Amino acid sequence: MAHLQEVVFKVLEQSQISPPPGSVPTTTLPLTFFDMPWLRCFLMQRLFFYEFPHSTLHFSQTTLPILKTSLSLTLQHFFPFAAKLLCPPSPHKPYILYTNGDSIEFTVVESTCDMHQVAGNHARDVRELHPFVPRLPPSCVSSDGTRVLPLLAVQVTVFPFSGVCIGVEFSHVAADGSAFNHFMKSWASICRSKGNSLIYVDKWLPSFGRDQIEDPQGLESILLKDWWDWSSTREEDKGPINEGLTDKVRATFVLGKAQIERLKNWVSSHCMNNNEVRLSTFAVTCALIWVCVVKSQESEAGNLHNDDELCYFNFVADCRNRYEFSIPATYFGNCLAICVVTLKMSDIMGEDGIVAATKAIGNKVRELESGALRGADKWLSGWKEIFESGHVVTVAGSPRLRVYETDFGWGKPIKSEVANIDVARGFYLSDSRDEGGIEFGVAISKAQMNAFNAFFEEALRLL
Repeated sequence: MAHLQEVVFKVLEQSQISPPPGSVPTTTLPLTFFDMPWLRCFLMQRLFFYEFPHSTLHFSQTTLPILKTSLSLTLQHFFPFAAKLLCPPSPHKPYILYTNGDSIEFTVVESTCDMHQVAGNHARDVRELHPFVPRLPPSCVSSDGTRVLPLLAVQVTVFPFSGVCIGVEFSHVAADGSAFNHFMKSWASICRSKGNSLIYVDKWLPSFGRDQIEDPQGLESILLKDWWDWSSTREEDKGPINEGLTDKVRATFVLGKAQIERLKNWVSSHCMNNNEVRLSTFAVTCALIWVCVVKSQESEAGNLHNDDELCYFNFVADCRNRYEFSIPATYFGNCLAICVVTLKMSDIMGEDGIVAATKAIGNKVRELESGALRGADKWLSGWKEIFESGHVVTVAGSPRLRVYETDFGWGKPIKSEVANIDVARGFYLSDSRDEGGIEFGVAISKAQMNAFNAFFEEALRLL
């Protein structure tokens, strides 16, 4: 972190951006059972780095006005991000409320640091990304005990004659990855067209119909009770979480298309029956990462594990366009099934750990075909138990979101990062800048990163 002490960060502007006046009526959006689990989630933090070889003055005079105008026009269509989350005392349900004039915090910063150093793939201190992440304003409590929370903030950082970073912090309660990606690409599209929102055809407009979410199992009341039980004992907001990060580093790894195919072939060759394993890119990639994370954890801890201990892998599945639901691809909100894969430590640590993990993940994906909501009543209570076990690895993001197609008119990003994995037990997964590949990022201790690198390289040599 020593070199960061020499870096200058200068705030150029702090303002509020709202939808065009009068463009959105006062609107209340109830939360569905898909939203409830994310009331307890860390804030999401996305960073997009772009080449921009111009001065700060050039950016401020030519690009910033279009960026702000296009954001305002985008918020007209994606107004929940400008709204507030209201959490009244039990037994009342949380909900999202937009009123005319609601806005998001928008900050412009100039930085003298080396963008390519910050946005590199190499291992570096996790705190290097923190200055580029905006901070949502703190929540407040109204006179009737209702907690009011903002849902999105944006920070634009200019690196003179080098680049631009678009940083976003948002609440998962408002949107999942698919909905957030829809928002970002819409903003980028309108910005790229110089603020012309007329190109935004109806078929791409977000859908907010909560009546499309059916709840025959009564999941809302179950998950709402879990939320009330937790919120009654929650601590007040403490702001950014930096404790425990002094020894953490983050690194990005890329698997090319050819490497992924070799990984699939290797797993297939080690299966007694190829019909018993689903060799999707998602399954084999996550299996490889899961095994390397667990092995590196155990290596750092001195390999004192119990073979019968259970290891958990957590991922989510998008329920849009699934046959059992009538939810369109443009639905804005949360529409995710929470999935947990379980394996014994001995299976993960064994010679065929990647094969065992691929089978387990593939089987869980197959189970979704017979009902994505099986076990949904335990999404919150079950997760608490799993998280406390200490042997859980989660994945954020998805290659299907195509984050490298988010073009504001400066070309595709040179790098996209999920900053919030710093405080989560997992990794993020995305498409890579090179067509057909997969990119993933991990944030772990220095010692564990060294071990992870060794296990990852060893696995690739076997292919």
